[in-house]
Amino acid sequence: MLLFLDVDGPLIPFGADRAYPVYGHGVAAVRDCAESVLLNRVDPALGRRLAALGCELVWATTWMEDANDCLAPWLGLPPLPVVQWPDEDEPPGLLHWKTRPLVAWAAGRPFIWVDDEITEADRAWVAVHHRGPALLHRVDHRHGLAEADFTALRAWLAAQPG
Repeated sequence: MLLFLDVDGPLIPFGADRAYPVYGHGVAAVRDCAESVLLNRVDPALGRRLAALGCELVWATTWMEDANDCLAPWLGLPPLPVVQWPDEDEPPGLLHWKTRPLVAWAAGRPFIWVDDEITEADRAWVAVHHRGPALLHRVDHRHGLAEADFTALRAWLAAQPG
């Protein structure tokens, strides 16, 4: 099972009122990134919680390899595969620009996509164009991944055959 993971919104909440001590963290790469990103908004426990879902985690973010350089060490995750986005723009419309590339990456495999910009248009398109099970889970960008999100992800995974 693939889990496509966006960064801005799900991991870095835009309305965060909490801060985690980045500079006390022992990973040099994290300290090097701390001034240029909002790592103090990212709950480092999310890495353990995401890994516990038992999915193959894949970065689905414009951060690209920076997610591995800055966020993976902070979250206690190994370097993850990174979706390479196509150079061409998505045609104008309601479909998110990530939707087609993620379905192509999944190549029929079951997947979860965690993002703060998913719409019903994306869900409808995936239902028609993806032959495997898929959960497109929208996270509230103000709060990031929360307990209710993990409950929904675990429930969907538990309902999958095999």
